[in-house]
Amino acid sequence: MRSWLMIDSFWRAVAYCVHPRVIALSLLPLAVLVALALVTGALLWEPALDWVRQQFDSLPWLQAVAAWLMMAGLGALKAVAAPMVVIFLVTPVIVMLALLVVSVMLSPALARMVAQRRFAHLARERGAGFWGSLLWALGSTLLALMALLLTMPLWLIPPLVLVLPPLIWGWLTCRVMAFDALAEHASRAERIALMREHRWPLLLMGLISGFLGAAPGVFWASGALFAAAFVILAPMAIWVYTLVFAFTSLWYSHYCLAALDAARSAPPQPNAGTGAPAGDTIDVPARVVEPVAAAIPDTKKPE
Repeated sequence: MRSWLMIDSFWRAVAYCVHPRVIALSLLPLAVLVALALVTGALLWEPALDWVRQQFDSLPWLQAVAAWLMMAGLGALKAVAAPMVVIFLVTPVIVMLALLVVSVMLSPALARMVAQRRFAHLARERGAGFWGSLLWALGSTLLALMALLLTMPLWLIPPLVLVLPPLIWGWLTCRVMAFDALAEHASRAERIALMREHRWPLLLMGLISGFLGAAPGVFWASGALFAAAFVILAPMAIWVYTLVFAFTSLWYSHYCLAALDAARSAPPQPNAGTGAPAGDTIDVPARVVEPVAAAIPDTKKPE
């Protein structure tokens, strides 16, 4: 059932991505991210490259690596080594910033759109408002940044640099997007119960989105020319991140609101001890009640 719900929500999210309203809503966070990237790149790109080159010149083991590259006829890689190091360090920050901006500026509107078109009958319990969602997103992003910093030494192992960051992004995506999808329509108790009950499908959705978000990083690493043109092509990468997270927000909205609707429509669970539905009374036969009533002394005072 949950697998089918994941697949159904996936294709619905894909269809919604080409909706004119979704495209229009995604332009504002995209413009904010591109403007921020251009300003930051103009101010910090060259200082960051200079700092990395200084580290290359000051660390003996990096000098030994550079000498080995020269002997192997790969000296040209030294020229792009500094840009690629800066890209690998900056990309996780860009991804998390894109997720945070989409969560704040786009996810609530997309969740309302899905609710209006598919779940207009759902009551709005408003378990979390704007500030609650913002604090949740900021706290989750801080935890993800700490995880990235702690695992950064493992990035020197080639396979892990392609696995660890997407795993962390996937965990962050799951926490932020599921919260935003349920913030307006679910109560706090419903949100906690649903996120616990569906934690594995929600996490799998986040991991898939995390690996989709890693695509631009693989694109930069695929060639020195792309790495050298990172400042120029960065807006294209940000557009990819924005599109991926907009799709992810729609995916979580469809899944979480459908799960909420199913939970509210489900019949009440029987009580654990009696087997009777919650809130119902138990019909006791008269042949049991009358002897018991007769055995109870009459405490009514005589008039």
